[in-house]
Amino acid sequence: MSNSVTPIYLDNAATTPIDPLVWQEMQPYFENFTANPSSIHSHGRQAKVAVERARKSIATLLNASPSEIFFTSGGTEADNTVIQSAVLYGGVKTIITSPLEHHAVLHTAEAWLKLGLADLKLVQLLPDGSIDLADLERILQENPHALVSLMHGNNEIGNLLDLNAVGALCEQYGAVFHSDTVQTMGHYRHDMSQLPVHFIVGAAHKFHGPKGIGFLYAKAGAKFHPLLHGGAQERNQRGGTENVYGAIGLAKALFMAYEEMDAHEAYIKGLKSYFIEGLKNAFPNVEFNGKSGDVENSLYTVLNVRFPQVVDGDMLLFQLDIEKISASGGSACSSGTSVGSHVLSALNPNATGAAVRFSFSKNNTQSEIDRVLEVLKKLIPAS
Repeated sequence: MSNSVTPIYLDNAATTPIDPLVWQEMQPYFENFTANPSSIHSHGRQAKVAVERARKSIATLLNASPSEIFFTSGGTEADNTVIQSAVLYGGVKTIITSPLEHHAVLHTAEAWLKLGLADLKLVQLLPDGSIDLADLERILQENPHALVSLMHGNNEIGNLLDLNAVGALCEQYGAVFHSDTVQTMGHYRHDMSQLPVHFIVGAAHKFHGPKGIGFLYAKAGAKFHPLLHGGAQERNQRGGTENVYGAIGLAKALFMAYEEMDAHEAYIKGLKSYFIEGLKNAFPNVEFNGKSGDVENSLYTVLNVRFPQVVDGDMLLFQLDIEKISASGGSACSSGTSVGSHVLSALNPNATGAAVRFSFSKNNTQSEIDRVLEVLKKLIPAS
């Protein structure tokens, strides 16, 4: 392989490259408008106005009120805020979630279980990795007034949750409904005036914004207590000096995502479909984990591929990396460990072969897919 080969980035579910227009929007607040937004002088007021303008922009896109948007450092902090608040202050004795959740939810729920402050119930899965709604209702019948935390779009296998169906069950049994929407924010429209959800979250770096900034949406009347104590920022709900340029970048990235969403969805679905067909032609026994191979009914940015004939998945990822192709074996939050994907283990503990998650963005091209297919043909036996 020549050193002149252009790298191919297909790990967009882990993070996306910041859009140049987002950086352009942020740059003045690194260079010129650098005051603390809590300061009462004119420079502070300029920064404060910028933060509130960003909050209003996000709220408008979500059809929510600015008072329902709280800036955080990202999705993990937002998830932790909801779960801790529900257990410590909301009277919640049972957390209901699934074995496929991101560790920001699953590990947090397990921590409260270990402390003896909440019970933990895991919803059963259907064979394709979807949530068994009948089992969820059974658990809710036995544990009303619980906290239900189920992600909208799975970051590894692309399964999508019916937020309306789950929200209706939560309403019926008096449960609080929190959904980690990190993977779908900026890729699907969320109309919070219609969705029966109490809390959702977003992280800017998943839709071409900056890292280190996210938000928690809390529906009016859905109370929570702060995770971080300190100052009176975020209406006394999140202590710490506001990340001014981060909030501006988040708002700009989300605005651009909504403005271009339909075109990007069609384009990325086209790439994903093209890749699926290429994989099927090259490897007749290839499999797709969860519902990720169903282009119209899964998270269109994610494709989780299983190659049954490959023994060492880590070696395959290493070989792809040598070829300057970035992909993932699972969630990036578990990278650097020898532990396999908890999602794939829960989905099919007896499955053999290597699993690779390829995830796409508006920046990827068909010629990149062609090169990935050629590399895979070189690395993997056809049968």
